[in-house]
Amino acid sequence: MAQTYAYWISTAMLSVLYLSSAGLYLARRDYVRDVLRGLGYHAAYLVPVMAAIKILAVLTILSRFGVALSDLAYAGILFHLLLSGIAHLGVRKPGGAIPAVVGLILLTASFATQNTAREMPSPYAPAATSLTIMTRN
Repeated sequence: MAQTYAYWISTAMLSVLYLSSAGLYLARRDYVRDVLRGLGYHAAYLVPVMAAIKILAVLTILSRFGVALSDLAYAGILFHLLLSGIAHLGVRKPGGAIPAVVGLILLTASFATQNTAREMPSPYAPAATSLTIMTRN
């Protein structure tokens, strides 16, 4: 039961993080472009694309159209958060990497507990029994 709560809380918080980020991308495009320029990226056309991808990733994980697609969305979020954190650290702005670190923690919790809360289990997430054994020791 605790793992089901952990899944839904971590997934909800990850969704809020990603949807608020997408909202920022859409509402304050100029600001986001300036931040991306500060990170060394000169691809302003990516701002609306990244906003759409963030929204679609959240919808895919929450609706779970298919397990494989949901796992692909988890992988995409993982790579995005890793690259975002590394980009901020690379330009010596560690404060900008904090949302990525928080997102990675939430993503790990959500992915690791998804099989306890969902009917169709993911073959890549740890089995519920192994999580139970790990938490009892």
